[in-house]
Amino acid sequence: MISKEKVVSPNLPLKKYNNHMNISSWMNEHKQQVSIFLILFMISAYFGIATDTFFSFGNFFNLIQQLAPNLIVVVAMTFIITTGGIDLSVGSIIALASAITATVLSYGMNSFLALLVVLLAGIVVGTVNGLITAYLSIPPFIVTLAAMIYVRGIALLVTGGYSIAIAKEHGLTTIGLGTLFEIPVSALLAMVAVILGAIALKSSRFGTYVTGIGANEESVRRSGVDTKKVKLLTYMMSGGAAALAGLIISSRLGSGSSNIGMMFELDVIAAVVLGGTALIGGAGTMFGSLIGVVLIGVINNGLTLLQVSPYIIQIIEGLVLLLAVILNIRIFGMRRK
Repeated sequence: MISKEKVVSPNLPLKKYNNHMNISSWMNEHKQQVSIFLILFMISAYFGIATDTFFSFGNFFNLIQQLAPNLIVVVAMTFIITTGGIDLSVGSIIALASAITATVLSYGMNSFLALLVVLLAGIVVGTVNGLITAYLSIPPFIVTLAAMIYVRGIALLVTGGYSIAIAKEHGLTTIGLGTLFEIPVSALLAMVAVILGAIALKSSRFGTYVTGIGANEESVRRSGVDTKKVKLLTYMMSGGAAALAGLIISSRLGSGSSNIGMMFELDVIAAVVLGGTALIGGAGTMFGSLIGVVLIGVINNGLTLLQVSPYIIQIIEGLVLLLAVILNIRIFGMRRK
């Protein structure tokens, strides 16, 4: 006898199962970003309760202005660290860009030409770093550490050790102080940089090469890719991004100084590794780097509002960097085994 029981289509439960598996797979793949985002949420909630001004529009406006240079540089740093490299010179390039900006404007150079000169200076430093690292096979840590020292020395030479004022009449100050639809121009530039960086890292041939170099450079080279050129481009990108960040900072502060950008590179590197980019290369996430920048900025901003000593804030930031490196090495170290 043939059973007349109604046959239940397996499609519905299978679809639910697949959805569940997709969510579980995504959560497992992005667990570091999810955990950092939850930490960011909890810390923000705490500062919102502990202070009266943390969630105010004025503080939010100030925060996104402060984070804009970090976001621009963190995009380039994500590419570099994904290749397995590092750039310790970005803070000094920021100082050099700041010094050059103030100096050329004080001599009467128009804003557009000054912008080109500053960006070119940053790209030149990045090119030197990239050429020595990629084509002479010198470890990037040593190359960029040396650049961190001599580039800041050049900035000191340019300014003579003094701050040089930048008049607000110069159109270039719009980058640091201007707004568009009540949103800081610097924040808009940062958002564009993050979006383009995310697309390039995940959806472009260049991003595929960058990730491949970090995972297995020899294999990528044997497939016909000029890996040295790819690495050179990442350092050029980093130099240009740092120069733009220095221009934003100096135009916002209204002065150029060789002291700008101290320890900046550590904040950026901490944000990248905290967000889930593998410090040993081969895995990068622009979204994670974004969360990392915001988390460090929120910690700094919230502790400042609580009137915590800046020395203690620096200690906390250092511990955050240490924790980021430990988590990064443990997580990605286990994945590589």
